Amino acid sequence: MVRSALPVARIMTSGRLEGAVCIVTGGLSGLGAATTRALLAEGAQVAVLARNVTRSRAEAEWDRAEPLLVEVDVRHHEQVENGFDKVVGELGVPNAVVHCAGIATLGRINDHKAERAHTQLRDSIDTNIVGTFNVARQAAIAMPDDSTDGRARTIVLTSSIAAFDGQAGQVTYAATKGAIASMTLPLARELAGLGIRVVTIAPGVFGTPMLDGLPVAARDALAAATPFPSRVGEPDEFASLVVHALDNAMLNGETIRLDGALRIPAGP
Repeated sequence: MVRSALPVARIMTSGRLEGAVCIVTGGLSGLGAATTRALLAEGAQVAVLARNVTRSRAEAEWDRAEPLLVEVDVRHHEQVENGFDKVVGELGVPNAVVHCAGIATLGRINDHKAERAHTQLRDSIDTNIVGTFNVARQAAIAMPDDSTDGRARTIVLTSSIAAFDGQAGQVTYAATKGAIASMTLPLARELAGLGIRVVTIAPGVFGTPMLDGLPVAARDALAAATPFPSRVGEPDEFASLVVHALDNAMLNGETIRLDGALRIPAGP
């Protein structure tokens, strides 16, 4: 008999992060919103950095408390710096930074005119790679070296299993998510002397707005191809791993696949 898993929101209430200051980029939808809720449930003070904070009241629901909302486009390092300064000024020095902001770009490289294909590539690089670099850099600057076991100073990045077995039509997306996975170990090695850990999560197929961009048949096929559990992942399951990564001091320099053992087929 297979037991049903308890809803994540019911089990993440231990207060392990009580009082900690956590920054979540892209924290108003999908994986980021689930992470924001989970951190709030753990007692953390949470600041959300997002490109459009005006939609938060309509699209995001907070169970316990509300996060500080700061409008930031991660593509621009000046905005990231100003956003971190605002968080430090209002909440204090961050204990953790969870970077969920990113975009998914799909399409074969010969499906579009050259200008459109290169525009898509540049947008993906600016958001997924430059944005990740900007956030990680500012996190390293903002977090002081006052942690003895690494638990309290952690950067969590978001890659994708497309980085390792992307489908046809995912060249741009896979390239940018692969870059994030490749950043993880050198970042961890560089920031180790500052008492900061770096962990990357590479999610599989999750029920987020990004997934809505795929045809229903494609979404169903990917869910069915997941060995166990054979379904789309829940954003709360991603958030649960984030909380564990913040709590487990030995997780460092690693990219963790969260995919139910899915290996994406090549595609049509």
